[in-house]
Amino acid sequence: MLTFTTHLPANPDAAIGFILPMTAADRTRSRHRFETEAGEMLNLHLPRGTVLRDRDLLQSEDGSCLVRVIAKPEPVLTVRASTPLLLIRAAYHLGNRHVSLEVADRYLRFSPDSVLQEMLEKMGLEVTEQIVPFHPETGAYGQSH
Repeated sequence: MLTFTTHLPANPDAAIGFILPMTAADRTRSRHRFETEAGEMLNLHLPRGTVLRDRDLLQSEDGSCLVRVIAKPEPVLTVRASTPLLLIRAAYHLGNRHVSLEVADRYLRFSPDSVLQEMLEKMGLEVTEQIVPFHPETGAYGQSH
């Protein structure tokens, strides 16, 4: 079993051994075991607090292998608003509930929650179910490259 202990920033020219699709929750785990699509087991042993981003690289403990992390499509709710102010209000209410949130200029995205979906729809927002890569904010004190 390969153990990956080093997190490297994205590098499109890196010679990688394979790609590891990971959900948003998986990308926040510093200690975990994964199974590749080929059935090989991988052990993740990164410094605590490491947050992986789409296209980041992981290097094996012995330096023999590089893996590219990709954001795996997962179920999410995407919120759109008729005005920027309405979208800001939605972000405020979701943040007040400590929801992991992807913030973009024209939408918000979070993990499915029927109670929050109903609240947003009552506020006049359009909420749609999707299966797409999810990139939540890491927070003001989150790790960056």
